[in-house]
Amino acid sequence: MPIPVIAQVKGLATAAGCQLVASCDLAVAATNTHFATPGVNIGLFCSTPAVALGRAVPHKITMEMLFTGKPISAEDAFRYGLINKVVPEDDLEEETMKLAEQICTTSQPVVAMGKKCYYKQITQDRDDAYRIAGQVMVDNLKLQDGNEGIKAFIEKRKPQWTHADDTNK
Repeated sequence: MPIPVIAQVKGLATAAGCQLVASCDLAVAATNTHFATPGVNIGLFCSTPAVALGRAVPHKITMEMLFTGKPISAEDAFRYGLINKVVPEDDLEEETMKLAEQICTTSQPVVAMGKKCYYKQITQDRDDAYRIAGQVMVDNLKLQDGNEGIKAFIEKRKPQWTHADDTNK
């Protein structure tokens, strides 16, 4: 999916719910939220949630969550990198929308290109990752919005994005 996916979480995100949060690009959670992969406690290991969780949080945290089923708090989820922000429940929607609105002020094709690059390079060794990222940087400079951003920076003004995906020209 070329656009950023943001999870807004409150309450309890268990098993597939925890997997969904871990699979999103960004996540905002209410302070009273907890995350767990409790399948082990009923004889059903959370194997598919383990895939996303293991890519979102450190190895030992993932293993503890999977082996014990014990929930972690929103604060711990933030510390471990599962979520981006912890906010009071009353502010959850507003804070999530602020994040989305901030992203919406940027060029859509640039964000899409960047997201695709990130996920493509993250599984590669360092040299291949730099090769991929370098090519994306060149491709980014071919976008109208890439040129507009540089021009606006030099002219000390706000860019006027076209949001045109002109990479196939």
